[in-house]
Parts: sequence; C-alpha cells; structure tokens
Amino acid sequence: MKLYFSRNPNPRLAVAVARHLRSDVTFEYASPQSSSEKARFRPLNPNLLVPILERPGRALWEADAIACYLSRQAGSNFWRTDDDEPEMIRWISWGKENFVRAADIVHWERGTKLRYGIGACDEAMVEEGMRAFRDAARLLEAELSGRAWLVGDAVSYADFRMATFLPYNDAARLPIADYPALKRWAEQLEGINAWRDPFEGLTAPALPPIPG
Repeated sequence: MKLYFSRNPNPRLAVAVARHLRSDVTFEYASPQSSSEKARFRPLNPNLLVPILERPGRALWEADAIACYLSRQAGSNFWRTDDDEPEMIRWISWGKENFVRAADIVHWERGTKLRYGIGACDEAMVEEGMRAFRDAARLLEAELSGRAWLVGDAVSYADFRMATFLPYNDAARLPIADYPALKRWAEQLEGINAWRDPFEGLTAPALPPIPG
C-alpha cells in the first residue's frame, strides 16, 4: 500500500496514524492539484486532495476513512471497535464541527492564506474563530480535567483528530495555555513520537514560510 501525503493538516494526520500503527505502507509526497499530476491522481481521488491510500482494489481517501482502515488492518483498537466506538465517533463528529473547525478558521487566516499568498489575514474571521475556539476549549477543558484521554484510558483516533491543527499553532497562536487540562493533553500527545514528528525520515518539502 502507498500513502500519498503533504505537510498540510489532514495529510499529516494520516501519516501520524500510519506511523503510530506501524502500518505496512510506503509514503510518497504528492501534489495532486499540480497541472502535471492531475491525470495521475484523478482516478485515485476525484477531489485531487491528499491523503490518499492506494491499496488493492479501490483507493481510499479522507483521513478518517484511512485511519479506520489502517487500524483494522493492524488489529488495533486505536480506532475503537468495542463499546467505546460510539463515544469515539461522537468526539470525532463534535470536534470537526467545533474545536477542529475553530482552529481551522484561525489557521487559515493566520497561516494558510499568508503562506500561499491567497490574501491578507481577515481579523474579523480570526475573532470569529477565536470565539468558537474558546467555546469548544471550555467544554474540552471540563472533559479532560477528569481523564487522560478523550476515550477510555488510552489514546484513540479521537485524540489525534481533535488535535489536527495543534502542530500548526506557531501560526494560529491559539491560547492553549489558558486551559491547563487541554494543555496537558496536548503535551501528552507530543510525547508520542508518531504524532510529534510523523515526517521523520520522509522526503517532504517544508511548508512555505509565513511572511514576516
């Protein structure tokens, strides 16, 4: 199997999962939207986005689907398959519509737009994202103050998914430190090698710098 990736948030998430599970995959940096690559990648993902998992049969795209598949292949409960599965899916669903979405809004304005020359940072959108972040962070702070991980006693995909944008917080500058339990949880994730540096040893051009 081959996992096509870039250094952007969702592809990073997929690489971190594969590395954490020690999946039997090879990794290839890819730019499906470049004019020379569209014909190659459109049959694998009509959206022309990574991550893409090329496997026997039909290619699989979207980080959540890839994480589910790789966890099953590894015989791991990282993607919960027991009675905790509904709770894990609850956090994945809630996170993408709340905490992850809020972080994405802020990162888009302070990071992505500036990195790729898409436009100036819209401070009104930053503030909208920050309001959503604070609302979501308060809920997570209450939940994480009484537990180590989001689901059960061990890390799950819900933790990885919830933290999708935290490795990019040098750009987004979300006030994680204002929430002690959330900060502890984020630091705990950083203690997992596959999460801290999923691209170690891989050929992957660095993201463009953010102009000063």
